[in-house]
Amino acid sequence: MKLLDCTLRDGANVIGNGFPADLTRMMIEHLIEANIPLIEMGNCLGIGAYEADQSHAPLTDGEYGDLITPYRDRAEIGMFVGWKNAGDAEIQLAVDKGLHFLRVGANAGDGAQAVAAIKRIKAAGLTCRYSMMKGYICSASDLAMEAAMLAAAGLDEVTLMDSAGTMLPAEVHAYVTALTAAVDIPVGFHGHNNLGLSVANALSAAAAGAAVLDCGLMGMARSAGNLPTEVAVAVFQRQRQLMEVDGLHLLHFIDDQLAPAMKKYDYRSPITPLDVVYGLAGCHSSFAARFEKVAAEKKVDLYRLIIAVSREDRKAPSLELIERVADQLVEDGSAER
Repeated sequence: MKLLDCTLRDGANVIGNGFPADLTRMMIEHLIEANIPLIEMGNCLGIGAYEADQSHAPLTDGEYGDLITPYRDRAEIGMFVGWKNAGDAEIQLAVDKGLHFLRVGANAGDGAQAVAAIKRIKAAGLTCRYSMMKGYICSASDLAMEAAMLAAAGLDEVTLMDSAGTMLPAEVHAYVTALTAAVDIPVGFHGHNNLGLSVANALSAAAAGAAVLDCGLMGMARSAGNLPTEVAVAVFQRQRQLMEVDGLHLLHFIDDQLAPAMKKYDYRSPITPLDVVYGLAGCHSSFAARFEKVAAEKKVDLYRLIIAVSREDRKAPSLELIERVADQLVEDGSAER
């Protein structure tokens, strides 16, 4: 299973139609450093929307494409495209700018209208992903038949989108189960948090066989937001999945750079990086002062200290235990970020 980070596309809805160049570069670089190299970016309505839909982002599609030049060999980066906007010029621009994929979007039930776009994208040599937007408006069986038809057109990956954040975990499980039974290509899930179920639905999708989960840093996405990338990493690492991802790097990046940058846009996540660490470690926050005191005195990374101590005592870690573990981290050379 892998994560497809959509912060730089869906997440742009929290500030407008796209992120400026500086934030775009910053997020790409840190996602790659954290080993999340599958990234969707650009105009939030997709390539071609700047002109066709007057979706004016800070940069044009070409300018967003130019930004990925230093990262082409380090990550798989692509853009969304509405099926109506997937013309020859838009696809050629994606090729010229070195995008790795285009993800075609269409409402559930409208897949037949997107077949020509899928074939054009594949003919151009790009990976073609597909978003079944508002997937809940069709039955699981009807959506599965549509997915099979799209796969026959050459599609590389199909994603069930809970666009309104309305689906319950049991529904997600049933839909993903039907999709994975109907196609031989990877099935993804894109959930929104309107009912507070983005994490639960991601777990349900993964249990049903989803190979890709969409996510966004700090939960950034349209409406109530998406599955928070940093929370997804912590949750699945508790299950010994996504162990290749450097979750602590993401948390420190959010603390040090991303959260401060988003204050300008009056955006904050209700789940802080420290909250994520407490949840990951199984550590009660009532011990916060004790951990913070020792981390400061011994110059040990607070997050590493909490996690290491909690491996030994999650009930009532003593000051002596915290100090001993801090000394061990210093001795082992793992005290710093």
